[in-house]
Amino acid sequence: MDLTTCDREPIHIPGSIQSHGVLIACSGGDMRVLRCSDNAEQALGLASDPIGQRLADLVGEALVHDLNNALAKSSTPRRPSLMRSIPLGSRLWDIAVHAQAGTVIVEFEAASADAPDSTLEIARALIARTQSLVEPKTFSQSVPRLLQALLGYDRVMLYEFAADDSGKVIGEAKVPHLESFLGQHFPAADIPKQARELYIKNTIRVISDASGPSSAIRPERDASGEPLDLSYAHLRSVSPIHLEYLRNMGVGASMSISIIVNGRLWGLLACHHYAPKVLTMAQRTAAELYGDFLSLHLTAMHHRRRAEASIRARVLLDKMLAEMSFQHDVEQFLRQSLPTISTLVACDGVGLWLNGVWTPYGSTPPAAVMPRLAKVMSGLAQNAVMATHALFDLMPNAMAFVAEAAGALVVPLSQLPRDYLFFFRKEKIQTLEWGGDPNKTYASGPMGDRLSPRKSFAVWKEIVKGQSDPWSEDDRTTAEALLTGLREVILRHTEVLAAERKRAEVRQRILNDELNHRVKNILALIKSLVNQKPDDRETLEGFMGSLRGRILALSNAHDQVVRSEGGGSLRQLLMAELSPYDANQIVLDGPDIGLDSRAYSVMALVLHELATNAAKYGALSVVGGKLEIGFAAEEDGSCTIRWVESGGPRVRSPTRKGFGSVLLDRSVPFDLNGTSEVVYGESGVSATINIPARFLMEHLPAREPGTVERQPSADAIDFPRSSALLVEDQLVIALDVEEMLRGIGVETFVTVATAQDALKAITHSAPDFAILDVNLGHGTSLSVAEELIRLKVPFIFATGYGDSTMIPAAMGAVPILRKPYTEDCLREALRRVVGADAKADVDPAP
Repeated sequence: MDLTTCDREPIHIPGSIQSHGVLIACSGGDMRVLRCSDNAEQALGLASDPIGQRLADLVGEALVHDLNNALAKSSTPRRPSLMRSIPLGSRLWDIAVHAQAGTVIVEFEAASADAPDSTLEIARALIARTQSLVEPKTFSQSVPRLLQALLGYDRVMLYEFAADDSGKVIGEAKVPHLESFLGQHFPAADIPKQARELYIKNTIRVISDASGPSSAIRPERDASGEPLDLSYAHLRSVSPIHLEYLRNMGVGASMSISIIVNGRLWGLLACHHYAPKVLTMAQRTAAELYGDFLSLHLTAMHHRRRAEASIRARVLLDKMLAEMSFQHDVEQFLRQSLPTISTLVACDGVGLWLNGVWTPYGSTPPAAVMPRLAKVMSGLAQNAVMATHALFDLMPNAMAFVAEAAGALVVPLSQLPRDYLFFFRKEKIQTLEWGGDPNKTYASGPMGDRLSPRKSFAVWKEIVKGQSDPWSEDDRTTAEALLTGLREVILRHTEVLAAERKRAEVRQRILNDELNHRVKNILALIKSLVNQKPDDRETLEGFMGSLRGRILALSNAHDQVVRSEGGGSLRQLLMAELSPYDANQIVLDGPDIGLDSRAYSVMALVLHELATNAAKYGALSVVGGKLEIGFAAEEDGSCTIRWVESGGPRVRSPTRKGFGSVLLDRSVPFDLNGTSEVVYGESGVSATINIPARFLMEHLPAREPGTVERQPSADAIDFPRSSALLVEDQLVIALDVEEMLRGIGVETFVTVATAQDALKAITHSAPDFAILDVNLGHGTSLSVAEELIRLKVPFIFATGYGDSTMIPAAMGAVPILRKPYTEDCLREALRRVVGADAKADVDPAP
């Protein structure tokens, strides 16, 4: 014997009906009577046994015609067609007719005295008073009262079924002398499986007399041996076990209305009367309509709460998604967000199991048990939210930590069973009040061995330990919204990372291509400069000086282009090229015009060439000479530069054109499609250069005519007994700097390529000053700088552009030499160090 004994009872084919009505079953089409209740002949006043006869011969053609019309209007046996106050024999009958499996079932009940529109009036009254009830508490309190007032039952209870199918009375209306069942629980076994199925098929069930007789269906079986299926028949008789159950409760009549939400039996409106009670068709139909309305109303309430929960979760997740866009580590971000996530669901603690790492917040199980719990969930939670209020059902050893976590709501975060978000609730010791002892007993009797319904319904209390408050449907809804949202957050982060990785790869390829292009262009340009034949009158030393100056001009231009991410200021370029010369001889007049990278590089060479010639042969070669440079934007957007020298030696036009002259004449027209004109007048050289608009960047506000800042004197510095430390990882550069140091007058210096060797050298003998290359390939020289600061040894940094970002703010006052640099620049930087007049930057100058 087990609980499935009741589940196997064939309650849909009881072989009888309740005796207050009559049933006739006919064949479809010719409407010939196949079966009938054994009270049909007497109750309907038929002249003979109806079995085998045409129904029209028994009740008349007109009624059968009306029955066929009613059948045509019925689309489902769930909703039989109804006919009110039909005369037959000596009385009036209310008739319900439906078809099932080719059989037409006609049910007759004594007609009531209700007015024809009473059904609508009752339903309207119930619905009007219910539609404003949107809060669960007021809903459960008011609905039983409304139904009791309109239908007159002694007790009306609103049952809600839990996930385990046990029921709880959440609302009750009763006559005063009856004990209350409100808050009591009833076991799932009180309603067998097949009864639950019938509650969904047939949403209203009326039992008029729990102690009354039944009327048998004859013949009990048809020619094929099948009984008559009465699943949708209102008059279907009741299981003897259920009738015994009702009688044990003292109930004489009952009615139940099914409440179905999202296709599931959410609960029942159970009406008990302590004497026989027959509902009229109007009352029963109104109650059925009301049940349909309640199902729709509760579904709407459910969806509303679900939408509100989803919105709350969505708002939080949108906020998280917005904040996550600024985060590099989504895992760390989610772990830090646990306090916020915990506010979405009523819980005592929350935890994140992500990539095998456990992060708790609030009251959670011990960390040691989480790998085991995650493994258990991998077999249960799969790809959907899972909830339990009794973790010990899944993990027997969970009883050890029920004080911290007795129930769990689990949200899987990945498609594969691996990562989870847990909500936990602590143990809540409860005293459940059952309507009688829920434990079933066995009995033997006329009906054989069977489970016996309990005879006492006095409150039976059970103390429940090791369980938390159950997780509600709203909790599950919020968890499902989190499931979708957090997966979206993680997926979005994954997509962002993938997209950023792809963009980074593209940027890297572009940068590599651009670098390759620039390096090739620079090398090609330097090769061209080196390959130019010197003038016959020019010495090798002079040619080397010119070549060095041109290469440094290119370096300066390239440095400026990189710094400004694609160009630079024309004014700054002029000031840099003219900085070695007497500022009192030079006047600059024009707005701060921006040049793009191509124009900037070309003009760096052109202006360097003009400045060098002016210093060698023109206005800057003598005291009292004057150089005026004006530059302005034209109406067509182009830029015109006017270079005018005066007060210098008498100028003669060159008899032959060297590289410098060719550069001045052809570079701007060839590279920029602009114009360049140089005039060698007796009073001095003048040049007019026009740069097309497409090579110009933004025009900055105009400035007043200005002069070039004078660069400090580069006179020799006396370093006869000084010792220097040079830290440089490029041998060629190191040899060049050593030569510069000798030219300055430094006799003793130590050259090393690594920070470790530099620290060893300092330990052995501290230098008088040091030159530190910042980026040493496999490290930096910052540790050396820190040691020199500790020893109060002055030093300067030498960097390529970009390396200066490695220099900490605390060393911002240390002078910086930009590579490549000249001996004059090195001399000036050392002068600043020795004079304690350190500036942040020293730019190279020719």
